[in-house]
Amino acid sequence: MRADRVFAYGAAAGLLGDLLLGDPRRGHPVAVFGRAAGAVERVLWRDHRGWGALHTAVCVGGATGLAALAGRSVRGSRAASVALTAAATWSVVGGTSLGREARAVGGALAAGDIEVARERLPHLCGRDPQALDADGIARAVVESVAENTSDAVVGALVWGAAAGVPGLVGFRAVNTLDAMVGHRSTKYRRYGWASARLDDVVGWPGARLTAVLAAAAGSDPQGAVRAWRADAVKHPSPNAGPVEASFAGALGVRLGGTLSYAGRVEHRPVLNGGGRAVEVGDIERAVRLSRRVGLLALGVSVAGRLLVNGLRTKGRTS
Repeated sequence: MRADRVFAYGAAAGLLGDLLLGDPRRGHPVAVFGRAAGAVERVLWRDHRGWGALHTAVCVGGATGLAALAGRSVRGSRAASVALTAAATWSVVGGTSLGREARAVGGALAAGDIEVARERLPHLCGRDPQALDADGIARAVVESVAENTSDAVVGALVWGAAAGVPGLVGFRAVNTLDAMVGHRSTKYRRYGWASARLDDVVGWPGARLTAVLAAAAGSDPQGAVRAWRADAVKHPSPNAGPVEASFAGALGVRLGGTLSYAGRVEHRPVLNGGGRAVEVGDIERAVRLSRRVGLLALGVSVAGRLLVNGLRTKGRTS
């Protein structure tokens, strides 16, 4: 079976597995990678960019290399190749768990139980929940759903289409490592620099595709494109900016503003300033938009892989 068809069948099966089952409760491969990366950090950590770059190379290179070896070991079996692609896709995408956690916070807010909502919020993002009221929590959830649609679904599918199982695993390794050491704390400002920059690079195509698909799948395509063009560059993250701005415009809401991370206050630019303030009901709308974007991303990624392979085949036979 051709590699493009292996990806098509395997990615579709893996995404279906995520939709039906969500993430595994125990022994999640991403958690295993996180523990291994933590062990490497304990050995290598120095307040120096070079040591951080070595950490990134060891962790990402190791995960990608193991994925490549696994792919090579099943190359002779069509069924095993599809199964490996499906398992890798299911392991690295997290759209169902993202929606489940967002809805849990939204349910608590709808019930008027802000303390439960504050307890659940750290499952989605690193904001300081005690610094947020109900509207602030709802806005944080919508922003997290937007950003993680790119990080946990679309970006992985894009790299899977480009590089198969190693692309799926490598992307998630980079993204996970960035979440662990890529933030601007005193400890990781230098050590996590390489991980953060690599995440910016590999996240670029998925973020742009997410923004495009959010505009196409949302209720206000023109508003999404307008917010993306006007406000994305104002965001401190080159990848979160287009995604959050497009989601804001598509949903007709206003995102951004003052944030608090572990006592550190950030004043971020407002995205889609003409929109209304986020309400609790917008969490469900964001989750539904995220799911539509994920399904469209699967279609685009598979179509892109099939098209590229078809052009290569045509070029060899002409």
